[in-house]
Amino acid sequence: MFIHSYRGLKLNHLMIFKAQPMQENSATHSPSASPKTGPEVIRSYLRQLPHKPGVYRMLGIKGDVLYVGKARSLKNRVSSYAKLTGQTVRIGRMIQATASMEFITTETETEALLLEANLIKRLKPYYNVLLRDDKSFPYILITGGHDFPQLDKHRGARSRTGEYFGPFANAGAVNRTLNTMQKAFLLRSCTDAVFENRTRPCLMHQIKRCSAPCAGYIDAPAYAALVAQARDFLAGGGGEVRAGLTAAMEQASEAMDFERAATFRDRIRAMSAVQAHQGINPQGLLEADVFAAYQEGGMTCIQVFFFRAGQNWGNRAYFPRADKSLSAEEILGPFLVQFYDNKPAPKLVLLSHAVEGMGLISEALSLRSDHRVELAVPKRGEKFEMVQHAHTNASEALHRRLAETASQDRLLQGVAEAFSLPAAPRRIEVYDNSHIQGSNAVGAMIVAGPLGFEKGQYRKFNIRSQELTPGDDYAMLREVLQRRFQRLLREGPREENGHWPDLLLIDGGAGQLSIAVEVLRELDITTVPLVAISKGPDRNAGRELFHMPGRPVHSLEPRDPVLFFLQRLRDEAHRFAIGAHRTRRANAATASPLDEMAGIGPRRKRALLNHFGSARAVSRAGLSDLEAVAGISTAMAKQIYAHFHDG
Repeated sequence: MFIHSYRGLKLNHLMIFKAQPMQENSATHSPSASPKTGPEVIRSYLRQLPHKPGVYRMLGIKGDVLYVGKARSLKNRVSSYAKLTGQTVRIGRMIQATASMEFITTETETEALLLEANLIKRLKPYYNVLLRDDKSFPYILITGGHDFPQLDKHRGARSRTGEYFGPFANAGAVNRTLNTMQKAFLLRSCTDAVFENRTRPCLMHQIKRCSAPCAGYIDAPAYAALVAQARDFLAGGGGEVRAGLTAAMEQASEAMDFERAATFRDRIRAMSAVQAHQGINPQGLLEADVFAAYQEGGMTCIQVFFFRAGQNWGNRAYFPRADKSLSAEEILGPFLVQFYDNKPAPKLVLLSHAVEGMGLISEALSLRSDHRVELAVPKRGEKFEMVQHAHTNASEALHRRLAETASQDRLLQGVAEAFSLPAAPRRIEVYDNSHIQGSNAVGAMIVAGPLGFEKGQYRKFNIRSQELTPGDDYAMLREVLQRRFQRLLREGPREENGHWPDLLLIDGGAGQLSIAVEVLRELDITTVPLVAISKGPDRNAGRELFHMPGRPVHSLEPRDPVLFFLQRLRDEAHRFAIGAHRTRRANAATASPLDEMAGIGPRRKRALLNHFGSARAVSRAGLSDLEAVAGISTAMAKQIYAHFHDG
């Protein structure tokens, strides 16, 4: 089967096939025989495999993906797994657990490398190096298609028309740059809808962060000059822009126009503030990403620095999941390909370690980015100093993580002692509800473990029950716990599913605890410890009471670090629940009756609102009025009229 796209990954040609293991005899594959695993299973596929590049998946007994790999020759690569001798301990365990395999052939090894990274990020195999915390990076966007472009922060798919500058390492870096650029270039930050409906300047103009094009305080050519200056600054021409502003300031000063000169002075100061926050600004590094890996204590930290237009746009530390036996070089290579799976690569990528297949990785990144991407390991000069700086930051970040992990381990051990658990919990789930008089009710679950809060595991539950009495916290908690643990039961028993909690912490008292006990008893779950945490006398922090099945209510010492840790867990669940509730409430407040109608997409909805002015006016319109709207047929007009008028 030939296709042109695989989960958003554009490749030339793919052939997906499932090779069947060669059967030795019928008795071996009888229904009563246990599934075979190990090198003999892998060996049974070799006769059908081609000498072509592709991607292979090694699967466990239950069909779970153990490993995803790429190969220049599928037959040769898979044959290396057909024996246990000479393998590392990690590879040996993987071979012994393999019950079946799946294969995808590609035209080139480069395509196989890109597909491998895509599948690893989606399937998260146990034995692969896995990039964690792969959030999209923020960019600065100067919008297009408008006489007065907007200066805005953008994250996600580049679906908006305009010019993108970035990436920035985090939201803080881009927000600082945006704030100072508003002072330096006076570009509007409001949306097009707000811009079109304003007649007077807003507060941004009053605090000298906008030139107020909405009120006609600046014409299109003058505003275009400001946009050009902002574009040149973001593209690396900060010196030329500053020189031009300095000349304009001196000219205004000589003409005794001191107010105008002060405006230019403030803009120059703002530009200087942007670069002051960027710390290191190398002279010969216009566009590059710097990767440095550091290992200690069985963990790896990869520090990434972003340089664009000769400016440092921030850095971020990553802690990929990988086997402890892997070296920095073996981790950095797969990390690179996964890192650029959903973002463009710069023209130069500097590395602290030479990785296997640098030429192949360079070719793959070039294919994805539509420009030549060079990978280099500098040995001297300014580039070497930048890699060393990133390496120092990686070392410091890993030492901080190791210290936090050690502290977290002590706290988890303290939790086990406080609640008489058999071992320190590796996964704590905390539950809370949020609502206003029963409206927009939301249940929330947060997760904490040895590495702190695991925000990728957080879950929110929109309360669905129509029979629930508004404001009934007990019923809401029952629904949340039922949905959560019914799903866990469907996913598999505790021994095979790492998402089962070692401790259930509920914000509440004896009532909430009894609900949790009932739910788990109904589902025949007896191995999950339960604790409810409630405010103490006078609701004072530090005097919390802890409720457990079969044990008297007790408290911890007011200055006990374990108590502070449990308070943090409860407060984080409370924060997440309130945030989820506010989001649901905001969505409900901005919902339109037109959203509930089948066949009314964004274009027809916009046409109706532009014609009638509001959804209420649409609901009161007559059939002939609806038919007069552009893009609304007679049949659609009847459907809309019937939606708002029963019968």
